[in-house]
Amino acid sequence: MSTELRIIPIIGIGEITPGADLAQIIHTALQQQHLALEQGDILVVTHKIVSKAEGRLVQLDEVEPSAFARTIAQQSKKDAQHLEVVLRESERVVRMDHGVLISETQQGFICANAGVDESNVGGQRQLILLPIDPDRSARTLRTRLQHLCGEGTDFGIAVIISDTWGRPWRNGQVNMAIGIAGMQAIVDYRGQYDPYGYELQVSEIAVADELAAAAELVMGKIERIPVALIRGYTYIPAEGDARSLLRDSAIDLFR
Repeated sequence: MSTELRIIPIIGIGEITPGADLAQIIHTALQQQHLALEQGDILVVTHKIVSKAEGRLVQLDEVEPSAFARTIAQQSKKDAQHLEVVLRESERVVRMDHGVLISETQQGFICANAGVDESNVGGQRQLILLPIDPDRSARTLRTRLQHLCGEGTDFGIAVIISDTWGRPWRNGQVNMAIGIAGMQAIVDYRGQYDPYGYELQVSEIAVADELAAAAELVMGKIERIPVALIRGYTYIPAEGDARSLLRDSAIDLFR
């Protein structure tokens, strides 16, 4: 158990453009705050700056909407070009009602509008997509940061790439992990005993999601702080991946 956590907003990241060396930008921002990564640190990075650096941007004026996109746009009073991009990023549509489209993304996530976002992208007619492979993006960022710190790949830091999603049964949105490197995403307590001697049967804690949500408290939605440093949490070192957070469709009652 971790007894105390620090969550530090990393400021001065600035606008990210396609092809930018994101690890170098984060490393420089840390130095400007007189911070250095330490063994056991976790960096939570919003997917938007990762996607921007990877060029995952779409100019809406270049999108030709399909007949289906035009039909649902008319029914929902939404932008047909925007909906066309959502449909292209969707593996399948899970539910569509009241102007809300829930889809399964090509990465396997189930979320609103296939994770397509139009906020904080520097243009009214531009959309930002999820990284093609967020786990790979997290691994790449982690490895580059390890080298920038002058350490080898044995330097124990973790990277979480986050996105803000709604949740079934609950109002409001929270940050969740969509890409992970360097840590185990879930802590499995099954088979252990609580203080009263009860053997835990189903307790698997999605610590990567909890850390992503905690980071949101200092990152905010309008403060333009896309990176947070979490220090003091004792995670389980592992290669890590966000796919382990996805429930198998065979036991998912909502698919």
